[in-house]
Amino acid sequence: MPALSAQHLRKAFGPQLVLDDASFTLSRGEKVGLIGANGTGKSTFAKILAGAEAPDGGSVSVRRALTVRYLAQEPVLDPARSARQAVEDALTAWRAATTRHAEVTARLAGPIAGDHDALVHEQAELAEAVSRLGGWERGHEALGFLERLGVREVERPCGERSGGERRRIALAQLLVASPDVAILDEPTNHLDADTAAWLEETLAELPGAVLLVTHDRYFLDAVVDRIIELERGRLASYAGAYGDYLERKAELLAHEERVEQNRQNVLRREREWLSRGAKARTTKQKARIQRAVALEAEGPATAGRPGAVSLVSAASAREGKTILELHGVQVAPTAGGAPLHDPFDLVLTSGERVGIVGPNGVGKTTLLRAILGEPLVVGGEIVRGKNVRIAYLDQARAGLDDARSVFDDVRGEGGANVVHLGIRGRETMELRAYLELFLFDSSKQRQKVGALSGGERARVALAKVLRQGANLLVFDEPTNDLDLPTLSALEGLLEDFEGSALVVTNDRAFLDRTATSILAFERDAADGRARVTRYAGGYQDYVSQRGDRRAAAAPPRVPARTAAPKAKERSGLTYAERLELDGILERIDAAERAVTEAETALADPSLYAQRGHEVAGLQAKLEGAKAAAAKLMARWEELEARRDQPGVKRSE
Repeated sequence: MPALSAQHLRKAFGPQLVLDDASFTLSRGEKVGLIGANGTGKSTFAKILAGAEAPDGGSVSVRRALTVRYLAQEPVLDPARSARQAVEDALTAWRAATTRHAEVTARLAGPIAGDHDALVHEQAELAEAVSRLGGWERGHEALGFLERLGVREVERPCGERSGGERRRIALAQLLVASPDVAILDEPTNHLDADTAAWLEETLAELPGAVLLVTHDRYFLDAVVDRIIELERGRLASYAGAYGDYLERKAELLAHEERVEQNRQNVLRREREWLSRGAKARTTKQKARIQRAVALEAEGPATAGRPGAVSLVSAASAREGKTILELHGVQVAPTAGGAPLHDPFDLVLTSGERVGIVGPNGVGKTTLLRAILGEPLVVGGEIVRGKNVRIAYLDQARAGLDDARSVFDDVRGEGGANVVHLGIRGRETMELRAYLELFLFDSSKQRQKVGALSGGERARVALAKVLRQGANLLVFDEPTNDLDLPTLSALEGLLEDFEGSALVVTNDRAFLDRTATSILAFERDAADGRARVTRYAGGYQDYVSQRGDRRAAAAPPRVPARTAAPKAKERSGLTYAERLELDGILERIDAAERAVTEAETALADPSLYAQRGHEVAGLQAKLEGAKAAAAKLMARWEELEARRDQPGVKRSE
């Protein structure tokens, strides 16, 4: 049964067409992942589905009475509201029902009034409403979500918080609302790996439908049961999780390759025939010429598909014996401040790639800044080799100049128009050709950096960093905003990199493919400071080695939703139930009429010939009507079975 559907959507930004007659249906309870290259319009499509942006053409419809919630990459929250208030704002209906239930209960506890029966009826309806909205413990649940997402000081206003904190507050808001349709744009950004794993389980168990825009491959494989790929303005659907998509996509590309090879073979034969210069141009020969022209004009099967990104780095300087050594190091967010973690040692050797993981606020980014030379070390010492050249990629991409063109920003002030590649600079490449490897053609290279999408900005930042010729890469959240092809290219570059690397990231698949060891910051529940431990291997090796420590150190789980408090055991019918029984047969008749009407409409031959676009909606209407009728019949049978049983008096 569809919860949301989009028909024939079109959207363009100037000459760029991001949606071209795109149609999509999201069924109730379905979990779908939306993927595609950077700049193809995934976020735009998500906004249109959520009603946050209007399409140029087409329509979006949501099944009546269903709620839709959208997590934007940059959510807007009232800066004056606290984190707790912001999340509880998502419980407006629940809060109204519980408040009114308390008022009615208080009135019933007083002297018997003339409207006593009406109040009893209202109290029963309110109790049912609270149960339908998630139970009586939703307020505690809101605080639990904030705690599990690492949001501290819940009374602090949203306006005083970082962008990452605001995103986590907005995510808690969506989860506590438990909408019928949840649309989430990059939900794992600003989440540590453990929290991302918890969110996987939470979304997988969410009863509503979910559409995820994400490049987190672990997340896609664990949560979704269908992949939608946005490419060249069209949507392609692949059943199954991310692994299934990869297999189907590989088969599709192989087929396109065979089709293109056959086309080229036919073209070659036709050209050879034309070159022989046939004396007579008969009708048959003219047909062959027309066929050759048509094949030439047809173009390859992959025409219009984005090219493959190819990341390359400039020649790195020769490393010395010492690269980086940390002895008893502790760092603080400000010079002379309280340390964020216990002392630890680290010796980095040539060719090592160390992935750094841990919850927010334990000092991962602060450590990188201290390695770069900022005065944030409050214990121990950091020793850098004299031949070490560091290239730093910060998670905010602060090194970009929005006012410059892509070409000028990567070239830098007084920079050369060539890039030295290979070992000790034995190869060179013209800067424009270098940028084309990062999928910036000549027109894109002239575009201002400030006008680029998040993924394009990330590629510019990588292009700037990788042309520096460093032998130690220090990356802070390099995978944020990168599409899957660019992630794969970055993984390949790190695997082939001759120097060393320190990478702060929560992308578990990325760590599994690139890290030779994991430096884990694990917060101690007793004093809030982190212990720092090094583990051999990638992320899964780290999870395996830490064993039961994860369960011991994990924050308390969010309490499960509880149903309304059970009424006292009773027989017979309450006053409200007697009223319900008196009117239920009329409601059953109305529900059965709705079923008949929907069946009649679907049986009309003209529907399929003239109004085919209405079929899906009518089928959904029929299923809904059947479900409503069945529910009412079951309720009628339950009430009838208890009707003649002796009742008991109740104080409520």
